[in-house]
Amino acid sequence: MSYGQLTPTRETTSEPIPVSDIDRLCALLGDEWGPDWEPGTDIDMETEFPELAAMAYGDAGGLSVLDEIAPGLELAACLSGIDIHELSGFDQIIVLRAHQRMASHHQARMYGAMAAVTKTFEDDAQEPDIGFHSAAEDAAAEIGTALRLTRRAADSELGFALNLQRRLPRVHMMLKSGVIDQRRARCIDDSTTHLSIAVARDVVERIAEAAPELTTGQLRARIKKLCIKTDPDDSKIRHDRAVTDRRLVMEPTFDGTANLLGLDLPTADATRAANRINTIAKSLRRHGETRSMDQLRSDVFLDLLTGTNHYPIRGRGTVHVTVDLDTLTGLTEHPGELAGYGPVISDIARQIAAESPDAEWRWTVTDTETGTPITNGITSTRPTAQMRRNIETRDRACVFPGCRMPAVESDLDHRVAVADGGPTSEHNLAPLCKFHHILKHHGWTIEKLNNGAYQWTSPLGHTYTRRGPP
Repeated sequence: MSYGQLTPTRETTSEPIPVSDIDRLCALLGDEWGPDWEPGTDIDMETEFPELAAMAYGDAGGLSVLDEIAPGLELAACLSGIDIHELSGFDQIIVLRAHQRMASHHQARMYGAMAAVTKTFEDDAQEPDIGFHSAAEDAAAEIGTALRLTRRAADSELGFALNLQRRLPRVHMMLKSGVIDQRRARCIDDSTTHLSIAVARDVVERIAEAAPELTTGQLRARIKKLCIKTDPDDSKIRHDRAVTDRRLVMEPTFDGTANLLGLDLPTADATRAANRINTIAKSLRRHGETRSMDQLRSDVFLDLLTGTNHYPIRGRGTVHVTVDLDTLTGLTEHPGELAGYGPVISDIARQIAAESPDAEWRWTVTDTETGTPITNGITSTRPTAQMRRNIETRDRACVFPGCRMPAVESDLDHRVAVADGGPTSEHNLAPLCKFHHILKHHGWTIEKLNNGAYQWTSPLGHTYTRRGPP
């Protein structure tokens, strides 16, 4: 087989730029190249691949042009001629992002092929599906055998493929265009599977713009919040049903240890218990314990259950919930936000805002329309710095992009160091978890934007924005 070449059209001494396996690319991506492609044909580079031509002639200002090329034949051709080891760190990140978009594109096409196989079995079926056999099962068996998947894996992959095609076509298009990756697409599918098709598609439309910038954890929390807000009654029914099924499970491990799990526990009580364990562990650490925090939390957990150690330290955890004013007064059923957990149904938000048991509860009332904090309070008589409370209310979590560590568990960092003249003010302070606090001092810089977002610059020179909580 002969291969095509990308041939510059302007007068130049440059040799034609070879593109390896161009015929194969065109065969794989034929519907995007067009039906008239013939193997061995020379390509007018400036006409057919303008972005690649700009790179070849040096008109595009480096590889940043790759960010503007949609996944498909042209981007694949560009990437095939790049030796990543010859690039600067800045350009390597650009190429990395381009490869991820191409991977998403091909995964979307693969899932489209799986759905097509299912459609073939459905069209060829001689009789309607019966209880123990269906065209989807035939397709899963064929696909599983072809791709060497277990039966469970084949069912899972095909189920996801059919959901993308028939239930969430917008998500499939986002994956195919490289806007989101497979992890985010699966997260959206998993988080909306309990919704009707109409509601699921509405939720997708409302998170589509933000989805590319969110981690899967943030995306899952955003969808959960939308689900609660869209159908609070259904969310409460599902919550109450899950709590009814609460249980304790002990699992043996391969290494001879055991996992002890409490499943579907009431959110407020579970958060209070976890925070009490955390508070005791921190106190022990401050008093000279050499065990790690994970070890201390595990040991305190067992000691409290077995009664083998009575701690002199009064372990009182802090639980912080954010709720809008209309929900607090019962006028609406909007979800609240429980620090360290995520969105909660309105009943739980009101319960936490109203209670003052032994544990210390914090609450924040926000404006229903803008989300701006109106007031906050604390049921403990122990004094708390107003500045810290205001910052925790404003930012809610560590301000590094993608981090969900609650602000109440984070350090307050001076964005501009005191030694450099930075004031101790709410504007100059931001919550950073231990890891990202250390990371900030290893080549990362942070700037607060006028809209309240934080812009980080990496050691390689790329910028990443952490927007405020929804």
